[in-house]
Amino acid sequence: MRHARRRIVRRVARLAAVGGLLVGGTMVTRAVASEPPDTSAAPHTLAQPASGTGAGLVSRLGASRTAGHWVGSDGRPVVAVTDESTAEAVRRAGAEAKLVRHSMSELKSAISTLRSAPRVPGTAWALDYRSNEVVVRGDSTVSGSDWSRLTGVAEGIGGFVRMERTEGTFTTRLNGAEPILSTAGRCSAGFNVTDGQNDFILTAGHCGPAGSVWFGDDGGDRQVGKTVAGSFPGDDFSLVEYANGKAGDGADVVAVGGGKGVRITGAGEPAVGQRVFRSGSTSGLRDGQVSALDATVNYPEGTVTGLIETDVCAEPGDSGGPMFSEGIALGVTSGGSGDCDKGGTTFFQPLPEAMKSLGVELIVSAREGVGSGAAPSSPAATGGGGGGGGEAVPGAAAPGAAAPVTGVNGSTLLSRLTDRRNVGPGMLVVAGSLIALVATRWIRAEQDRKAYRRHYSATWG
Repeated sequence: MRHARRRIVRRVARLAAVGGLLVGGTMVTRAVASEPPDTSAAPHTLAQPASGTGAGLVSRLGASRTAGHWVGSDGRPVVAVTDESTAEAVRRAGAEAKLVRHSMSELKSAISTLRSAPRVPGTAWALDYRSNEVVVRGDSTVSGSDWSRLTGVAEGIGGFVRMERTEGTFTTRLNGAEPILSTAGRCSAGFNVTDGQNDFILTAGHCGPAGSVWFGDDGGDRQVGKTVAGSFPGDDFSLVEYANGKAGDGADVVAVGGGKGVRITGAGEPAVGQRVFRSGSTSGLRDGQVSALDATVNYPEGTVTGLIETDVCAEPGDSGGPMFSEGIALGVTSGGSGDCDKGGTTFFQPLPEAMKSLGVELIVSAREGVGSGAAPSSPAATGGGGGGGGEAVPGAAAPGAAAPVTGVNGSTLLSRLTDRRNVGPGMLVVAGSLIALVATRWIRAEQDRKAYRRHYSATWG
C-alpha cells in the first residue's frame, strides 16, 4: 500500500514538472515576442501622433478656417473647422473634424480685448477649443463690482465668452519635485538645462528675483546656486546657476517621490486633451489632462500669459515643479487654484518658450546607447510622445545627486524577474520544473537502488 502511494506521488510530481515546462516555455515565448518591459512600463498617452497631425493641419489650413485641435478620448486627433470643405480636408488627412462657429482668429481677437480691459487680480482666461469658447474665470477674491465690469466686457465681445466663478484663489504655488530654499521662499528644482558651458536649474520665475541664493536642504548647509536670470510677471521662469557650474550625475532625471524618478529625453509642447504628469515636493506625483493652451492668469503679483492650463492638482510647495509626459519635458508649475483633496486648476509655464528666451538647452537622457547631452525643443517631441520616455530613480531633481537606473518603478532585480512582460517569470517556471523533474527521477533511482540492496542482502541470508 505504501509503495502504491509513493508511485502515485512520483507520477503526480512528474506530470506537474512536465506541465511547468510547457507553461514556462509559453511564457518565455510570449515575453520574447512582446516589446521590452522598459518601453511598455512607461505611461502612454497616444498624444504625439495625434498632436503632430492636428498641429500640422491647423498650420496648413490657417487660423481663419480652423479653431484649434485636441486629442480625442480614443487618442485620435480632432480639429475644429469652420466650413465643410475644410472638414473634408481634415478627414482626408486621417483626423476627425468638428464644425464650429468661431475661427481661431475670432477667439484670439476676444483674448486681445480681454487683455486690454482693466486688470482684475484673481481672474484668468483661456481658449477652450472643444467648446469653441473663451472661458473667463474669477476666484473668490474678485469683488462683485469687478466681476460685473468684466462680464460687461465679455458680453460686448459676443456669446462665445463663457464666465465662470471658481472656488479658492489663483496663487503662485510658491514653495516642487525636490525642494530648493532661499530667503525668498521654498521652490522646486524643475529641469536641468545648460548653455554649453555651465548647468542650471530652470524653475518658476516668481520663486525669487535675480541674486537669490538657493540651498538644497532645510538646514541650509548645501548651497545649490544663485538665480541669474528670469521673467515674472509676463512670463514665469527663472534660471538658477549651479554653484560649481555642473548639475552632476543624473542631471536628466526628475524626481517623482518615493525614491523614484523619470528620465527626460526631450522637450515639447502639449496638446489639449493630452494626459500629463506633474511632480512636486508637497503633493508628489499627480496626473491629469491639458484643458487649454495660451492661458492668461492675473495673479496678485501681476499678469502671466501663454500658460498651459490643466486639471492636475497642486498645492503650495509644488511651485516650479516639472510637468512631463512619456519622458518629454513640457513645462514648470506656475500657479493655480484648489488643492489635491478637492481638485483644482493648475497653470504651467511652457518649457520651449522659456529655454529659447534664456538661451539654454535641456539636459536629456541617453538615446540608444549615446551618452547624455543637451537637446533643444524639437517638433518631433511635440505632444508628449517620443517613444523614449524611459523611467528611472531620481537624481537631477535632487540637485547634483546621482541617479542609478532601475526602471519605471525603481524596480529591483526580483520585481523585474516577476514582471509578466519579462522573460524572468517563464525562466523561473522552467528552471523550477526542471529541478522538480530531475529530483523525481533521482528519488526513483535511489529508491530502486535501496530496494535492490535489500533484496540482495535477503537472498544471501
